[in-house]
Order: sequence, then C-alpha cells, then structure tokens
Amino acid sequence: MAAAASASPGAPGPRPRAADTHDGDTAPVGATPGSEGVAELVGTIVADGGTDPRHRAGHIARLARALADSARTAGVASAATGRWITDVFADEIAPRIPVRDRATLVRHHNGLDGEELADALVRNAAHTTTAVGAAGGALAAVQLTAPPLLLTAPAKIAAETLVVAAVEVKLVAELHEVYGTPMPGAGLQRATGYLSAWARKRGIDPLQVPESLAIALGTAAKAALRRRLLRLMGRHLSTLGPYLSGAVAGGTLNRMATFALAKAVRTDLRARTPTAAPPPVPARNTG
Repeated sequence: MAAAASASPGAPGPRPRAADTHDGDTAPVGATPGSEGVAELVGTIVADGGTDPRHRAGHIARLARALADSARTAGVASAATGRWITDVFADEIAPRIPVRDRATLVRHHNGLDGEELADALVRNAAHTTTAVGAAGGALAAVQLTAPPLLLTAPAKIAAETLVVAAVEVKLVAELHEVYGTPMPGAGLQRATGYLSAWARKRGIDPLQVPESLAIALGTAAKAALRRRLLRLMGRHLSTLGPYLSGAVAGGTLNRMATFALAKAVRTDLRARTPTAAPPPVPARNTG
C-alpha cells in the first residue's frame, strides 16, 4: 500500500496537499487542519500492512496513547457518545487517506486490471485488517494482567477501530477507481463521499451524489458514520480475551468483515460499470 506522509510523534512535519486531481502515485483524498499526530500514526500503520507484528503493535500502542490524550481533551461526554471518535475520523484521518488512481493501481500490481485487480486490493486490505486485529488483540490480552485495564484497553480498541476503518475506506475508494466510478469533485468532497459509502456499505452512484456531500458530511450522514464506528468498536471488544484468544478473534472478525464490505461495494459498482458484450451463444446442432 502507498504510504501517507509520516513524522515522529510530536514533531512537526510537512502537511499533505489536498488531492484535487489524481496526478501522482498516491494522494490524500482531501486535507483539513487537525491533529497530525493521530492522522500520521494511522497512515503509518495503514502503509505498513506487511510489517513485523511487534513493530505494528508498537505503532498501535503509540496511537492508543495519542487517542487517550485526544479523548481527555474532548471530554467524557463527547467520547461516551461517539462524537469524539467520529470527529477524529471524519475531520483528521479520512481526508489524509492516500488513494491511488486506476493507472497507479495497475502499475503497482504488475498490470492487473478489472476483477483481478479488485481481488488483489481486497486480499491486501483483508490481510492488513487481520494483522491489525491480531496486534490489537494481543495488546489487549497483555493488558488484562497489567492494570489499570479501564484506562488502557478502551484506547487500544479505539486505535484498532480507526486503523481498520481507514484501511476499509481506502479500499472502498480504490474499488471505485478500479470500476471506473470514482467520486466526482475534489478534495474534501471526495473524502466525504467515500466516508459515506463506507458507513452505508454501498457503492457511490456518481449520478446521484447528494448535495449534502458537496462540502462536508450532513447530519444524517455523520450519524450513520458514528453508528458504523461504534458498531466496529463493539466488535473489537472481543479482543479483550485471555491469552491469545483476543488476537485470534480480532484478526478473524476483521478479515470476515472486510471481505463482506468489499463484496457489497463491488456488487453495487458492477451494476454501474459498462460491461463487455457477452460471448456469443454456440449454434445448436440440429443435424
């Protein structure tokens, strides 16, 4: 996967440019001011899908600490209702998710195109979400014997949730590229469209893009995104199992969910993609 801009936690770094066009190997789908620490840590984990498990777990632990600080700043009420995690994902993380255009995807996958390219993207995304679930589950299992549990496990669950969501939003966006139906517009509008598609587990119909997506998520769309993130967090509670059961459960559930999301989105996109003429039916031998 392509990497987002990264920097050491707490150190200033270059701000990614808004992606108004697909004119590079990768480009964030938008850009808004926000906490670069959280956004860049998520980008690093997403980009390092095949990295060493201990290295990945270390990144997730750092992200959890950054999120714990962010949640304390937001306040108990905002964190408890899901408003905080929704705002972090929609305003800080999603606009910086790097999305490759179709030509770049073909080049990065040695000439694969069409369904074969889509299959490869889904496999890679599922591999990453499986690995993230295993890393998060292993961390949570360790925390069962290292109090205070209530101050550490929830932050790790939030970290795993945001990383998995970022991987899946990237997958949704790149599947739209593969099937020739990218979200129209530029920058924040495209980021908003892909967020909405992920929350609804549907493909985007470019001919029926709601006006409410023109600039930012509307009230209904943001509520749907919050519900989706909270359900995802609830699923990740299964990683609070003893020993390695949390790692196994977290990885398996993430993998199954990523494949299910991809299947639903691809079904929508195929219906909107011009298809080649069917092969001719062989003439019946009437002799």
